[in-house]
Amino acid sequence: MDAKAARKKAISDTQCELRAKLWPDITEDDLWNRKKRTGFTTVPRTMPIFTEIMDSMSNGKPVSKVYLDLWCRSFDEHVVALSKKEEMAFYSGFGGQRGVQTWSSRLDILAGLGFVKVAPGPYGTRSYALILNPYKIVAKHWAQKTSGLTEAHYNALLARAGEIKADDI
Repeated sequence: MDAKAARKKAISDTQCELRAKLWPDITEDDLWNRKKRTGFTTVPRTMPIFTEIMDSMSNGKPVSKVYLDLWCRSFDEHVVALSKKEEMAFYSGFGGQRGVQTWSSRLDILAGLGFVKVAPGPYGTRSYALILNPYKIVAKHWAQKTSGLTEAHYNALLARAGEIKADDI
């Protein structure tokens, strides 16, 4: 076992020991383990600050739930077929008669901000979405002094990225 793997194992063992002490009545079956279950995706540890930044730049029209739903539907290729618009709108918190219309407008905002690219196809003008690296998009907005992206948000992203050793920004 190399040093990095040994360190990860030591951290995991320590966390499991702490969990057992704090919650002795919880078993492995009570937890959702990505190594034993299906239906998971990789999410950056900075996702909470990304979603806050997106919403702050979207002029009072929150887009983060649309982004998170897209992210959770993507695989390593980062391409999402937008074939289930009603479902995607509902999962993003937009139901009712205007749900798809609202979802579509929020998707357009995400595209306008550069977090995703949208392409036409068999499902209309919004048939496919490509999710771009959010670190690079936020850095670009910071350089352009985009309205809504505050120094506090940007500095929080830099600090968290440093903590987790993310070198994208």
